[in-house]
Amino acid sequence: MNVKVMSTEKKSHIDYSIIGVDEAGRGPLFGPVVAAAVYLDEGTYMEGIADSKILSAKKRQEAYERIVVNAKYGIGLATPEEIDIYNIFHATELAMNRALEILAQYVEIRNVQVDGKGLKLSYPSMCIVKGDSKIYQISAASIIAKVTRDRIIEKFDSQFPEYKLAKHKGYPTDEHINALKKYGPTHFHRLSFCPVFQTLDIKLMDRWYLEGLISEQRYQRYRMLLNSVEVDMFGKFRSRRRKKREG
Repeated sequence: MNVKVMSTEKKSHIDYSIIGVDEAGRGPLFGPVVAAAVYLDEGTYMEGIADSKILSAKKRQEAYERIVVNAKYGIGLATPEEIDIYNIFHATELAMNRALEILAQYVEIRNVQVDGKGLKLSYPSMCIVKGDSKIYQISAASIIAKVTRDRIIEKFDSQFPEYKLAKHKGYPTDEHINALKKYGPTHFHRLSFCPVFQTLDIKLMDRWYLEGLISEQRYQRYRMLLNSVEVDMFGKFRSRRRKKREG
């Protein structure tokens, strides 16, 4: 794949007032969503910075090493529990705000530009659709977020080898979904995501709660949902029908 990166000639067109923000991991069934916020001092330029999704793992790692040496940045995450309680959209905002709070220790937070649309952060910000391919600092943030999340998931792989997390990074591949059906979910899976919820049962929720692995809020919410819906043979949710009283 030919990766298009910002040429040296375009260096003069970088707006160094921008703080770029992006996330990694909104789509997976497992693990946190991770966000990064990146600020570059005037004149800072690094080769190989592009949208993390179009970089090979090797190129992404090389770019990551350059960014952490040359940029000021903050990293934030939202846990699977927070994703299940607040939903993935608001959990993404939470992770981004945490990244900005870290960065605020080093620079004044202003002119924040975020990849995506409709995101409302604690700091004044502007959403840029496909910003990770348009704004240099957002590209850098996408790389920091992606590499950080991948490293987190790779550590989980040794704890839960049956799910092959290092291979798919928690995304809903056929292999991951088949492992969920065979082994059931962990409490690090996102219970609010359909393929995970379909493999959840009340006994498992009870055990997690008694062992202190999930909060009461998460437990009560998903136990109630399990009591109120059922999954049919086609994997679709439907409300449980109450039996009519006799007599």
